[in-house]
Amino acid sequence: MDNTEQIWRLIDARKGGFEALSDRVWGMPELAYTETRSCAEHTAMLREQGFRVTEKVAGIPTAVMGEAGEGGPVIAILGEYDALPGLSQEAGVAEPRPLPGPGFGHGCGHNLLGSASLLAATAVKEWLAANNLPGRVRYYGCPAEEGGAAKGFMVRDGAFKDVDVAISWHPAAFAAVQEAVSLANTRIDFSFVGRASHAAAAPHLGRSALDAVELMNVGVNYMREHMPSDARIHYAYLDAGGVAPNVVQPTAKVRYLIRARDLVELRRLIERVRKVADGAALMTETKVSSKVVSGVSNLMGNGPLERAMQNNLDRLGPPPFDDLDRARAAEFQATLTEEDIAASWRRIGLPMRKGVSLCDVVVPLEVRGAPMMGSTDVGDVSWVVPTVQARGSTYAIGTPGHSWQLTAQGKLPAAHKGMVHVAKVMAGTAVDCLRDPALIAAAKADLAARTSANPYEPVLSPDVQPPFDMSVTAA
Repeated sequence: MDNTEQIWRLIDARKGGFEALSDRVWGMPELAYTETRSCAEHTAMLREQGFRVTEKVAGIPTAVMGEAGEGGPVIAILGEYDALPGLSQEAGVAEPRPLPGPGFGHGCGHNLLGSASLLAATAVKEWLAANNLPGRVRYYGCPAEEGGAAKGFMVRDGAFKDVDVAISWHPAAFAAVQEAVSLANTRIDFSFVGRASHAAAAPHLGRSALDAVELMNVGVNYMREHMPSDARIHYAYLDAGGVAPNVVQPTAKVRYLIRARDLVELRRLIERVRKVADGAALMTETKVSSKVVSGVSNLMGNGPLERAMQNNLDRLGPPPFDDLDRARAAEFQATLTEEDIAASWRRIGLPMRKGVSLCDVVVPLEVRGAPMMGSTDVGDVSWVVPTVQARGSTYAIGTPGHSWQLTAQGKLPAAHKGMVHVAKVMAGTAVDCLRDPALIAAAKADLAARTSANPYEPVLSPDVQPPFDMSVTAA
């Protein structure tokens, strides 16, 4: 791996403290909007590294921003640190072994995500100072990416209004520039209210809210044949009306997650789901109300920034994994199916190579695989600021996202090497922007061209507030 450039040497000189930060955050997994300790760790590191710190960004208690430098363009590097429920796992163990406690775990690698981004921002800060150049670098510690849409609220409240370029990344099996494809989505709670009665003695007097939810689910499931093939709809019961079957359930609540390829199609799909909910209420003689919990936009790509990031990847080469790293990764591959492993290769667009446990290539920019059908609140940032993301290789090929296997690999040496590698990619891309005003101008022109016919309209209306209590039921 080429490491001759000054910015990359700055990364290596500081990596130890940020690897330790990642491990500390791994050991304190916290769900969306409850990342009090994780945010405090990042805030303390920002202060230790000499950043000017702003806490409670956009009124969100677990959002933080650190800035360094003076004048010039503003480069934002985005980090995350929220965990997931049900994915607790002992580190480094290639079999399911949950740890004692509430069952949370970093099954999406956000302990690495925030730490690598802060490492990159710190190196850019030092690079600006060493070269006495104008420019500012900001680290945004963003909570609640897992369903809470914190970046969407931050965008709506102007947290990125003076940013020139935004850079981020996500843990993955391969080292690549992230293809800017994701699904816009929204989470909506539908609450039904009926009338309780004795289910045997006077069933005719009851109006079941649970029946209404079940009819809504049936109606939405019939919709699936008649909606775009890349759309997705999921639901979860939040309140099934109680545990007594001899009482007609007077209340019930269901949370719907509605996803579509873009904001236009998302709005159409939302209206159809709302009509199904109204129909279910009509059929059961109940009343229905709804509340938007969160929502995110689809990703907007940026050609000039993607080419600049690919150039950094090509100069660096693949992450410096060794034979021990590959052997440990093979232990985790042994817990996976052939389908898991094949899907990982298909997703990145490369032909499958059997017996390869860790990334040993840089994926070319022109190679495109199966598009990502997930969602991210980075999407909202990408509509208002030229944005680029990397994929950082931090785990065994085939590892499913949101799995115990991913949690278990979050503190391995390979994970540390992958996060340092991607920090160099992000920092190098930031330096390219700071050295070349024409690159920033081209990135802004690219974004303007992409949004000219379809300007940004946030999914989150002004009356929707961050769902600070969304993780209460999981806890």
